[in-house]
Amino acid sequence: MNLKRRTFIKGAVATGVLAGVGAGSTNFFFNGLKETSASQAVDTQIFQNACPRNCFDTCSMLTTVEDGVIKYVEGNPQNTYTNGNICVKGNVYPRTVYSPDRIKYPMKQNGRGSGDWERISWDEAYTEIANKILAIKEEYGSTFPICLNKYSGNFDILRYGIEGTMASLGYHSIATGTPCWPAGIDAQTFDFGTIVNSDPEQIVHAKHLILWGVNPAWNAVHSMNFIEEAKSNGAKVVAIDPILTNTAGKAHEYVQIKTSTDGALALGMAKHILDEGLYDLAWLQKNAKGYLEFFSYLENNITVEWASEKTGVAVDVIEKLAREYATTKPANIWIGYGMQRHTNGGQNVRAIDALAAITGNVGIKGGGANYAQLDSWGFNYHAMVMEPPEGTVGEANRPINMNNFAAEILSADDPPIKMLWIAGRNPVSQDPETTLIKKAFHEMDFVVTADLFMTETVKLSDIVLPVTTPFETPGVNVSYWHYWMTYNERAIEPLYESKSDVEIAMGLSEKMNELSPGSCTYPTSGDMEDWVGKEFNETLLESFGLNDWTDLKDGPAKMKNKEVAWENGDFRTPSGKYEFFSEEAENFGHHPLPVYVEEMQAPSNYPYRLLTPHSKFNINSQFQNLDWMEDLHNEPMVEIHPDLANEFGIQAGDLIKVHNEIGYVKAPAKITRTIRPNELVMYQGWFKNHDYNVNYTVKAIPADMGAKATGMPGISFHDNFVNITKL
Repeated sequence: MNLKRRTFIKGAVATGVLAGVGAGSTNFFFNGLKETSASQAVDTQIFQNACPRNCFDTCSMLTTVEDGVIKYVEGNPQNTYTNGNICVKGNVYPRTVYSPDRIKYPMKQNGRGSGDWERISWDEAYTEIANKILAIKEEYGSTFPICLNKYSGNFDILRYGIEGTMASLGYHSIATGTPCWPAGIDAQTFDFGTIVNSDPEQIVHAKHLILWGVNPAWNAVHSMNFIEEAKSNGAKVVAIDPILTNTAGKAHEYVQIKTSTDGALALGMAKHILDEGLYDLAWLQKNAKGYLEFFSYLENNITVEWASEKTGVAVDVIEKLAREYATTKPANIWIGYGMQRHTNGGQNVRAIDALAAITGNVGIKGGGANYAQLDSWGFNYHAMVMEPPEGTVGEANRPINMNNFAAEILSADDPPIKMLWIAGRNPVSQDPETTLIKKAFHEMDFVVTADLFMTETVKLSDIVLPVTTPFETPGVNVSYWHYWMTYNERAIEPLYESKSDVEIAMGLSEKMNELSPGSCTYPTSGDMEDWVGKEFNETLLESFGLNDWTDLKDGPAKMKNKEVAWENGDFRTPSGKYEFFSEEAENFGHHPLPVYVEEMQAPSNYPYRLLTPHSKFNINSQFQNLDWMEDLHNEPMVEIHPDLANEFGIQAGDLIKVHNEIGYVKAPAKITRTIRPNELVMYQGWFKNHDYNVNYTVKAIPADMGAKATGMPGISFHDNFVNITKL
């Protein structure tokens, strides 16, 4: 590898780890390397790739391959959002591909959790899995005892072949919902009709920008370029967050709010805007339904003083925030995902949406209440949608709440769940109630996991199947934030015996039909590029200005006419208008208006709120396990305010036990004033050599919304209360 560990670390430190690393800084990594002479000429090729991880940015990348070996990855400048830059995590992709820790072959564990793994062939793996599936069908008369749990480890469209694998076997149980963003999706669906954000590159046109519970300096680094440009253009940037994040540190003004009271702040601002007559009546009369009812609610229930008491934000600060936001157009709010991971998270998002609507900041360039989008995901999902075999029992899959997975699979009956297929997830590390998750895995008859590394979930599996990295199989990727689409080329041949999910599905189908003809409908052959092509339709091609999907081989393409969300006022609600008053919300058990729902209170025996946000060093349980990332950061900490530390006599580096009635985590203390005095922060993630898992203390408490759009409510990750003990 040309990219050396020492220069990587130096480069990461030099860029603060936070910013995207572009061509200029990429060259920094190669300072001191000898140039290749003519006599040493090598076969060098550059391939297009896309980062498929669960991230706002979904980077378009260029991969340099020499003699069949990936040398480095850099940003593709054709994508104007990522603009030739990738983040530090993206720079370590070669360390993923060539990691000695990769799972190289199918393996079988002799005793789940024993660590006694033996290498088996693909045929042996397929045979054992197929025989188990057939035995379950024979015993229970259906495939409902088989449960698929797959989510966001890889968002490449062909990865939906995993769902296709299960669909082609018959109706089954399936983990449903999403732990990430569902309360916010429902909130915006009630208000706007669905989630659609303006092109994030349009942030540069904002004159007032509120970053509300979002930390792009860590988790959407490319957006920081547009935020900085907006600042250069004269925009004022305000950050609202319980944590003084790196993003907040770059804002003109930071408001440290009590966690989970965002709706109170938004409603207090709205009340002041109403009192001062700063709302946009013309916009409301033309575009909105129920604004008079909303104003009546504000008049009768909300005061700025009440909002101040709830949020901990001073009255004069709330009034100033409201006045500046309402009188500066275009004003833009970026709503983060963390703030909706509460028992009142969806209603909080609705209250923030209302701010944008009453001030007429919806549908204008540089404005909006921006959360996410799925408009660019109009694929055929050819790899996913498969017919069940003839004679399949049932009429549809049985949904299992992904956010309460352990309890639901343990309690499922008629029939019980006996087999798990895990892909693109690490539930033992990432799901709430870790102890219960482990119990559930131990009670299964059979667990199959497809993965790159020996995660905590793989360790509790019977068979592990080695999967390809993004560089070893073709695909196509889009974002849930920007509007670019990128073709992912096969840059190198698959290493070891790894296979893509579609290839695994085809192999299993062949074995199933060999053992029991007609038992699986998944195709048993096909070229991977052909599979990519089958994901496209005329509408999708037209929306991206493509004549054929192969046009993407010339570079990424951007969806048309997405600069300004809701520019034409064509809201997708039942009324066709922005709905302050939503009968659909009422149908799902919520108040029809964006009213305040009380935040969850700490119990007396667990008085401290534990926040478990995303780290800058990983994406969920990915990247942190790689050697170079371990060199950057390999010691999880408990962040604690000095006032609280003093109460317990805790010094920096002291070992702390963070605990509640379901579990505990131990980690050294990091004393910081960036957090509130009665709160703790532990960043979630999977550390390869640490028994560190924040989810030992996190309960599966549902968020208030999510069931409409994703089938299941979200999860209140941040309504987690603990106590601490100095060890």
